[in-house]
Amino acid sequence: MVIDGHQHFWDPARADYPWMVAAELAPIRRAFGPADLAPLLKQNSIDASILVQCRSSVAETEEFLRIAAATPFVAGVVGWADLTDGALDETLDRLRASPEGKKLVGIRHQVHDEADPDWLLREDVQRGLMAVFAHDLTYDFLVRTRELPAAIATAQAFPQARFVLDHAAKPPIAEGFSRDWADRIAALAACGNVWCKISGLATEARWNDWDAERLLPYVEHVAKCFGEDRLIFGSDWPVCLLAGSYGEIKGALDECLTKLGPQVRKKAFGANAQRAYRLR
Repeated sequence: MVIDGHQHFWDPARADYPWMVAAELAPIRRAFGPADLAPLLKQNSIDASILVQCRSSVAETEEFLRIAAATPFVAGVVGWADLTDGALDETLDRLRASPEGKKLVGIRHQVHDEADPDWLLREDVQRGLMAVFAHDLTYDFLVRTRELPAAIATAQAFPQARFVLDHAAKPPIAEGFSRDWADRIAALAACGNVWCKISGLATEARWNDWDAERLLPYVEHVAKCFGEDRLIFGSDWPVCLLAGSYGEIKGALDECLTKLGPQVRKKAFGANAQRAYRLR
């Protein structure tokens, strides 16, 4: 099975997306749903996908679970729930017990938008993560270089839990290779319970000036750090459309992974996502 480990659906006419207000995001400020993605997956030989949260809303998580139940290609949902909520256990119980709840495979929060770089280390957040793992869910890190030290400490604090790093922590590709990013990625990868998504890289480069060769040093670095068993391909569609079509994004990452070896490519396009999210 070939899996796109990271994609989104949204409709700005029905909900607010605070991160979407910037003028340069106008091309993606419209509705995107299963009917838009289905033909792209078929054209690019993708069998299934992981649908990932877009806003801080349990209602969105519930909606995504309903979409997943009605959409054969959605293998799992990484939703949102309030890690600081003392009633998080009850919320997760309710979500998992719903008719669509078996598709809930993880939880995510936009940590890189928090003012505090150590937000993950807050006592209430760490308590919330305990609830996430008690429900056998994966936690997705949405962080940049600034928040990586807190992510490293969190992964070390929960050695039996499963974490997935989204977008390789968004390296500043447009500005040039960052040694801080590279060193912190290596430190996070030393935690054997963390997987890394090779996703969202083209949109961290200059949108009109990138190619597979430009992305390759970053893919090579995370591959060296995480190894062939902990890399996950993700399109980051439709955010990726800011930099290129679904086919262009998938093709560039395919080219990078192929250069690292057929086994690396094969695992990144399927088996690793199945293990990280325990897909049924």
